[in-house]
Parts: sequence; structure tokens; C-alpha cells
Amino acid sequence: MIFLDALDVSMVGVALPAIQHDLGLTTSSLQWVVSGYVLGYGGLLLLGGRTADLLGRRRVFLAALGVFAVASLLGGVVDDGGLLIAARFIKGVAAAFTAPAALSIITTTFPEGPERNRALSIFTACGASGYSLGLVLSGLLTEIGWRWTLLMPVPVAVIALVAALKVLPKGREERAEGGHDLVGAVTITASMLLLVFTVVQAPEVGWASLQTIGSLVGVALLLGLFVFAELRMRHPLVRLGILRSGHIVRANLGLLILMGSYVAFQFVAMQYFQNLLGWSALGTAMAFLPAGLLVAVTSTKMGDFADRFGTGKLIVIGAAALAGGYAIFLGIDRTPSLGGMVIPGMILLGIAFALSFPSLNIQATNGVDDDEQGLASGLLNTSGQVGGAIVLAVVTAVLTSGGGGETLSIGSLRAAIVVSLVLALVGLAISATGLRARKAAPAVAESAKVYETV
Repeated sequence: MIFLDALDVSMVGVALPAIQHDLGLTTSSLQWVVSGYVLGYGGLLLLGGRTADLLGRRRVFLAALGVFAVASLLGGVVDDGGLLIAARFIKGVAAAFTAPAALSIITTTFPEGPERNRALSIFTACGASGYSLGLVLSGLLTEIGWRWTLLMPVPVAVIALVAALKVLPKGREERAEGGHDLVGAVTITASMLLLVFTVVQAPEVGWASLQTIGSLVGVALLLGLFVFAELRMRHPLVRLGILRSGHIVRANLGLLILMGSYVAFQFVAMQYFQNLLGWSALGTAMAFLPAGLLVAVTSTKMGDFADRFGTGKLIVIGAAALAGGYAIFLGIDRTPSLGGMVIPGMILLGIAFALSFPSLNIQATNGVDDDEQGLASGLLNTSGQVGGAIVLAVVTAVLTSGGGGETLSIGSLRAAIVVSLVLALVGLAISATGLRARKAAPAVAESAKVYETV
């Protein structure tokens, strides 16, 4: 599933300018082609993870993968921006059930430690391979017609469905006890949709307008209702006690920042390369390819690195590389240097993903019981997808307000990249606290031993 998700993200990203031109979408509307998928995905991931725990991971995975294939087909044939966004949302909802089911199948199949770390590194390599392949195919297919980039995931999903039917065992799975928390699912999804809509519309109606303020109050009320429901539900969507674990919280914040900053950066870079510089879709895809190839080549080794150095150190180095990559792209102008800016920046971003993504997956699922692996997986994926939607909305607002409406400028593009850079620096600070916490733990344990001997 991660291969399909990465394939879809990279292919649609390259095709966005062509979609915008053919369907007559504004920059604000265009971001919903991405956000529609991301919000359907991120908004229902927690419910998807819980459903996998309750109904069986194989059953949920197969059913949702079928819906994913149908939604992909619909997205490729519609001829209206609103219908395309709706199809993308349905596709995201399907992915919300397949992704946590797939990840929890891995984490419950392999015991915590080196075996699981290696399995998760291969899982990451599949995502990187899908992203890299998607870049190449999207560049080629967009030149023919952008619809082919939306249709390409259909045969891949069908192949994955057939393979899953044969490979995944039909044996009786261990299932968690309890029921669904529909109140939690509805309130968290509604709050995320309203938040993104508010941020996108704010530059047009005004940040101090009654509509913006009222919408933000509505977001706060929905989030408050979500927390209230989770504290009182017998079988909550999110057992809030899981957030008492510092390493799980840091992993979720880390992925939120990693995916949020990068999804936004990719959107900005596509606008920069194609709409401002006039690059072809294929040329733009080639610019992003070094990052994807680097992740694909190195991902299978990340499990060994995590065993040897620990996930905390890898995440810190990855966060530093992420910030460095964005900082290099602050030098954008109308005559960018491939050797001085584009390639070095993309290589740093590739290093960031190669180190951080598998490490965050390992960290977020360690120490979690098997009957809550779907919850942990859903929580992590939710952080990444919701982060992508919210940061993309912020960056879109920066682009449309800083560039004078729909007119792009170097200044507005640079300001949008600053948003990703600031987030990356925040992520670096958060990941560094994890190292300090690990250093403090042995000292506390040693003090306790001394106290016991007194």
C-alpha cells in the first residue's frame, strides 16, 4: 500500500500544473486535488486502524484496496474540478483503511527488534520505489495527458489485490475487543476539513473576518468534542493513554513535520519549475528524482542502521538534512543552478527521508501491544497526512496572498519555502529532546540503584 500511496503522490504532484490549466482551477482550488486525498486519508486513518484491529487486517485491507482501485478509475475519467476532488477524497478514505492494516500486518507478524526493523526498512523502500517510479512515469505520461497519471494506479491496485488474496493467510486473526467510535471519527475529520478550508479561504475573506474567526472557533469546538468523547467512550477511537509515551509523541510530531513540510514544498516546487520557469513535466520529474532514488537505494539498510545507532540519532540527522535542503532552495531565482541548488537540495531531502521515515515508523510502533498496533499505525499515518493537508493550506495562503492573488512571484515562492524551513527547524529541536531524554534515563536508573543501597 505504501508503494501505491507514494506512486499516487508523486504522479499527481507532477501533473498538477496541467490539471490546473485544463480544468481552469485557481491555485487555491488546485491544492484541494492534493488536500482532498490527504484529508480523506488522514481524517479516517484512526478509524481505519481501529477497524483493522477489530475486524481483521486481511479483510479490511482487501476491501479497502478494491475501493481504492475504483476511486482511481473515477478520478481519471471525470471532467470537472469538483468531481475530481470528490474522487480524490474517496480514494483517500480507502487508503485510510489499507495503510494502517498493511503496517499493522507487518508489526504483528515480526517481533519487536532487528526483524521488525528490517521489515519496516523494506516497507519504506517500497514507498521510495513507488515515489521514484511515479516521478518518471508522471513526467512521461503528463506529456501525453494528465489523466493517465490518475489512471496509472488502477492496474497497480488490481495487481496488489490479486497478490494479497494469494499471499495473505486466511487463518483466524487475533482481534481486539470493543466497538467503533463513530463520534470520534466524525469530529476529528470534520475539524481537519474545516481547519484546512479556513486557512485556504482566509487570504480572500481576511484573517480577522467574522467567517475566519467563526470557523476557527468551530475547529476548536470540534477538537474539544473529540477529546471529550475519547475520554468518555468505552471503546475510544484513540486511547489517549498511548500519548503518555514520549517516544510515540515525538515520532508522531516528527512525521507530521516531515510530511507536512515536504508536501507543501513539493507543491511550491511544482509551481516554481513548471508555471514560473516553464519546465516540462518530465524535466520537473527529473529534478525530484535524485531524492527518490537515494531513498530507494538506501532504505533497505536503515533497519541495520537503527539497530546499530538507534532511531533517535538517525531522526536528528534526518531533521538537520531536511532543514538544510529547504535552506538551499531559498536561493531560487529565474535562472536556477542545477549543480548549485537543485541537485544538492534534493539530495539533502533524500537523506532526510532515508534516515527519518523508517526510524519514525520503528519508534512509533515500539512498545505497543499487538491489539493496538492498528491504532499506533493509524495514529502515525494520521499525523503525516493531516500535517500535509494543514501545512499545504498554509503555504497556499502564503502563495496567493504574497504573490498578489493568483500571480506567482519569486518572493511569494521563497516565503512559502520559509514555512517548510521553519517547520524543519522545529522538528530538529523536538528530535533533539529525544536524545536528551535517552541520556537522562540511564542517569535516573543509576541514581535509583544508589538510593536502594543506602
